[in-house]
Amino acid sequence: MPRIVTFLTFNNQAEEAARFYVSIFPNSKITGITRYPEGAPAPPGTVMTVPFELDGREFIALNGGPQFSFSQGSSISVQCETQEEVDKYWAKLTEGGQEVACGWLTDKFGVPWQINPAILMQMLSHPDPAKVKKAMDAMYTMKKIDSAALKRAWES
Repeated sequence: MPRIVTFLTFNNQAEEAARFYVSIFPNSKITGITRYPEGAPAPPGTVMTVPFELDGREFIALNGGPQFSFSQGSSISVQCETQEEVDKYWAKLTEGGQEVACGWLTDKFGVPWQINPAILMQMLSHPDPAKVKKAMDAMYTMKKIDSAALKRAWES
């Protein structure tokens, strides 16, 4: 059975980014570091890849050079059980980064993230289209998702 691993290509911040991410999420660790050999497109001995785990999920960070960049077309989604989790991850990941909209942010390395409370997905998958619209309309006014504001809109 194949393994699916998220691969993130940085200019030259792979190790710094991996260390930052594992400091934020529980059950996370760096699992190794590989270095460029002689004759590679980077100076010998510099960090090439950093395999790491975030809450048990596998990632690999690569120092691939400035020709690579991230876009909002792909993101790492964090589904939070509580507003406190949303607030904690949002605060840490926006340090040096940028708030975008509707639970999206870009961290200081340019990686897009979605930080959302579980209640949002419950609301957006509700069978009543009027309720879904209320949740979406409220969400569109937010950068960081506010569960209490969603509930107020939902119940109005």
